[in-house]
Amino acid sequence: MLVHLWGFLYSSYVRFWLKWLWRLLTGKCELQRLLDGCGAGARRTLSIEHSLESSKSKVLRNAVHVEEAEVEKCVRDVMKEKKIEQKDTRFKTNLHISLLQISGYKKLYLNVENLRKVPYDSENEEHEEQLIELWNLLMPHENLKARITKQWCDIGFQGDDPKTDFRGMGLLGLVNLVYFSKHYTDEARQILSRSNHPKLGYSYAIVGINLTEMAYSLLKNGALKSHLYNMVSGLPQMEHFHQFYCYLVYEFDKFWFEEEPESIMHFNQYREKFHEKIKGLLLDCDVILTLQNTKKP
Repeated sequence: MLVHLWGFLYSSYVRFWLKWLWRLLTGKCELQRLLDGCGAGARRTLSIEHSLESSKSKVLRNAVHVEEAEVEKCVRDVMKEKKIEQKDTRFKTNLHISLLQISGYKKLYLNVENLRKVPYDSENEEHEEQLIELWNLLMPHENLKARITKQWCDIGFQGDDPKTDFRGMGLLGLVNLVYFSKHYTDEARQILSRSNHPKLGYSYAIVGINLTEMAYSLLKNGALKSHLYNMVSGLPQMEHFHQFYCYLVYEFDKFWFEEEPESIMHFNQYREKFHEKIKGLLLDCDVILTLQNTKKP
């Protein structure tokens, strides 16, 4: 109760007077102080995002919703609204970068969501080609005897037709599996081999799809902002989402074998424990979670 009351009082009254006092003392508005006081990355962009969202000015609040093509005009509008000289190139450049990151994050989520909504279609030639590519990347010395075959279980699908396993994450689940296998082929094959451990084994493809859901949910709820704002000094792309997924796959395999679960029946318990670990890491404003590899993807 007291926490909610303080939050209301701070956002409605205290914050306004604090901003007024700081402007009186420094001669700068909050945006100027934030852009001057923080280096590039999540700390700066998250602070800018919060400042804009909390503003009483409609021009500033709308700034967090602009698309890439509108960013340059939006920067000029913000500077005009806050009476900042247009020749202040440092302010202009830094705000431009932060707004690109903010708009890029939203666009990335929409792109990921759109791919997730695409159902796997066995009548679609491109979908089928990606599925076969996944097999060839992981099992280069063994040919598929048929499209529908129990061999799919060898790479961790549940039955003889993988299409049924993509229902939750749609084509996004397959694209991530293929991306990891293509760009980190040695690691993917090593993890597949480890997943066949007689005691600690797990279903490689099913767990991979499950980790796609984890990456997707972290992106959706905003937890990936610090990571992406630190990693990309502009517009985050689908490539960066795939890279984060690769990190999850690699780290989950390590985590699973370090924890030594009694059986696969405890998967959900350990999956949630791993999820909490990742969420904890993402709370660090300086975080960058990438798969360290000598081979460049």
